[in-house]
Amino acid sequence: MDIEKTEHGTLEHWTPSEVAAAFSEDRIVLIDVRTPQEFSLERINGALLAPMQAFQPNHMPDQSKKQIVFHCGSGVRSARVAKLCLAAGEDRIAHMAGGFAAWKDDGQTYMGTDMATGAPKEMRKTS
Repeated sequence: MDIEKTEHGTLEHWTPSEVAAAFSEDRIVLIDVRTPQEFSLERINGALLAPMQAFQPNHMPDQSKKQIVFHCGSGVRSARVAKLCLAAGEDRIAHMAGGFAAWKDDGQTYMGTDMATGAPKEMRKTS
């Protein structure tokens, strides 16, 4: 994990492997800030959706029991949303560097859409 000190607090840049480990151990709340359309096609199973276009930091869950980690497609939107949370008063927040693309490149499982049937299907990118 890389740590960035900002004027409002600490922004943590987690790797997909770090996110996967913490998520499987139920230590984090993973929040997807992509659009509902992106989320419907493929997503990390169990992640919550809070699209950036309607994002309000004051509606995020409390981090006293589990840390929040944001993710998006590439890591750009999730870093922006994380910085909004810091500006709104959080002293520490995290996002997944590289976003969903890095998650897939890391070989992590995700829910995708079976193009033959349109049904959701667990997937993993293979080399």
